[in-house]
Amino acid sequence: MLQRIRVAALALVLAAGALASAPATATATAAPAPTISDVGISPAPPIVVFDTDVSVTFTFTTTNATTADLKLNGDPVTVTSAAVSGGLKWTGTKSFGAGAVGKWSYTATAHGDGDASKSGTFDVVRALDTKIADFDASPDLVDRGDTIRVTGRLLAGGKGYDGQSVSITFRGRGSDSYREVTKVTTGRGGWFGARVRADATGWWRAEFATTATARGAVSDADRVDVRRGNRASSIAGFDARPEPVDKGDKLTFTGALRVEGRDGVSGQRVAVYFRADGSHRWEYVTSAVTGRHGRFWASATAQTSGWWRAEYRGARGVNGSVSDADWVRVVQPAPPPSVDKADTRLIKFNAYPEPIKRGKYLRFRGALQIDDEGSWEGYAGKVALYFKPVGSKKWQYVKSTWSGDSGRLYTKVRAWKSGHWKFVFGGDEDTYGDDSRRDYVRVKR
Repeated sequence: MLQRIRVAALALVLAAGALASAPATATATAAPAPTISDVGISPAPPIVVFDTDVSVTFTFTTTNATTADLKLNGDPVTVTSAAVSGGLKWTGTKSFGAGAVGKWSYTATAHGDGDASKSGTFDVVRALDTKIADFDASPDLVDRGDTIRVTGRLLAGGKGYDGQSVSITFRGRGSDSYREVTKVTTGRGGWFGARVRADATGWWRAEFATTATARGAVSDADRVDVRRGNRASSIAGFDARPEPVDKGDKLTFTGALRVEGRDGVSGQRVAVYFRADGSHRWEYVTSAVTGRHGRFWASATAQTSGWWRAEYRGARGVNGSVSDADWVRVVQPAPPPSVDKADTRLIKFNAYPEPIKRGKYLRFRGALQIDDEGSWEGYAGKVALYFKPVGSKKWQYVKSTWSGDSGRLYTKVRAWKSGHWKFVFGGDEDTYGDDSRRDYVRVKR
C-alpha cells in the first residue's frame, strides 16, 4: 500500500514539472499609457483686466487618451477636442473680470489606460492706472520760432513709470484738435522732457496711449503765447563776374533779396563790400536798390584779387543779412605785342595723401618752370593754391606760396571737403602765367 502511494506521488511531481516546462501559447499586450503636453494660455499671463472681461483660451494636446478635463482653482472648465497629428488637441475658455484678480491654479488631465496631468499657476491683474503730473511748457511768452521746453512726469500706480513713450501735442489758438509734435521716452522716476519750436500761440500737453498693461493718460494743457518777431532775410544767388577779370575792367554784381514769407522785396538798398587777399577788413564799394522780385545789380572797377559780398542792413520788422562771399581773381591785362614775355609752366603737381581724414593736413608739391630759349628751367615766383569743392562750379583761393630758384613748390593746408586742387601762377612782368593740372582728393569723416 505504501509503495503505491509513493508511486502516485512521484507521478504527480513529474506531471507538474512537465506543465511548468511547456512553452507559453499566448502573451497578453498592455495598452500604451496616455501623455499630455504643457498647457498653453492665450493671452499670455499675467492676464490684464481693463473695463471689460478678458476671454482666456487654454490648450493642451494628448496622445492615447480617450477623455480629458481641465480645472481652474479646482472647478471644471468645459473642453472640446480636435484631431491633430498623433493625438487630440483640447481647448477650453474662461472669461476673467475685475473680480477675478489674484493667483489662479490650473490642472489638465488626460484619461486612458491610466492618467497623465499638467498643472501650474498664473496671475490675473488689474490694468495700471496712469497719470501725467507736473506738466509744464516754458517760457510762457516767446518770439515766433524760439524754442520752448516741455517737461512732466508719468506715474503708474502712484510711482514713476520708466521707459514709456509719451507724445507731446499742440493745439493752436482757433483749432479744435491737438496734433503730435514729437515723442519722448520717460526716464528714471518717469520724468520726461523735450525742446520744441514755438511757431504760434496755443496749448501744449502730453499724452500717454493705452498699452497692453496700462491705461492711457493726458496731462493738463499749458498755454504758451507767441509774439511775432522780426522776419528773416537772405541774399540769394550773389555773383561777381567775370572771373578772372583784367585789372581796370568792370565787375558786375547780381543777386536777390528775399524776406521770410515773401519771394522777394523791392525798394531796399543792398551794399556791396570787398576784402582784398591778405586783409581782414571788409570795405564798402557801392550799393544798389532792389527791383522786381528783390533782384539787384551793381558794378565796380576791378583793382586787385579778393572777396566780394552783399549786405542788407534790414528794416523795421526785418532782420539784416549777408550773402555768401565770392572770390574774383584780378589779372594784369595782356601786354602789348611788342613786349616779349617768356612762357611758364606748372608741372608735377600732386596733392597727397589721398584719401585723407577730415581736418588733417593735405600737402601739395609741384614745380614752376620758365622757357629759357627752348630749355625749361626752375623759376622763382608767387604761386596761388586754389580749391573747387565737389558740386561747386567755382574755384576758391586758399593761400599763396613761393618757389625758389629751383622752381620747386611745397605747402600744406587742412582738408575739410572733397574736391579738386590746383596751383595757379599769375605771371609777372617777365612771364606769362599758367595753371597746373587738377588733382582730386577725397576727404573722409
